[in-house]
Amino acid sequence: MPAKLEFQKRVAADLLGCGVNRVRFDPERLDEIAEAITREEIRFLIKDGAITKAPEKGVSRARVRARKRKKRGPGSRKGAKYSRVSRKEQWMAKVRAQRRRLRELRDKKLITVSDYRRVYRMVKAGAFKSVAAMMEYLKANKMLRRGLL
Repeated sequence: MPAKLEFQKRVAADLLGCGVNRVRFDPERLDEIAEAITREEIRFLIKDGAITKAPEKGVSRARVRARKRKKRGPGSRKGAKYSRVSRKEQWMAKVRAQRRRLRELRDKKLITVSDYRRVYRMVKAGAFKSVAAMMEYLKANKMLRRGLL
């Protein structure tokens, strides 16, 4: 970059709120940028699109996610089955998912309030292994008003 544009680059970086390396000049308008010597003129060029700010470079987390997915097999597990995810946490996850689905069905008027209450109590009693099992029960007992969602 020509030395005469260092000042403009520095002022633009200050106005754009970024580092000098992220300031980009439009190559067709370099003469116009070189003539700008006040902050006001550079502010106008920024507004006009002759000076822009390059997007931030992020660091991808994809490799970390891939690494987390690996090494989960039986040979890598140290704790017992329920020390990794306790019975209570498993129960909470299961019941919350079932109650969430029940709420959705009730709010969309796919089940009646009385059916909602009855099935809600069944969920509390542990009658269903999963959301799918609960949906099967609702279908088998013709509690769903329309087809599945």
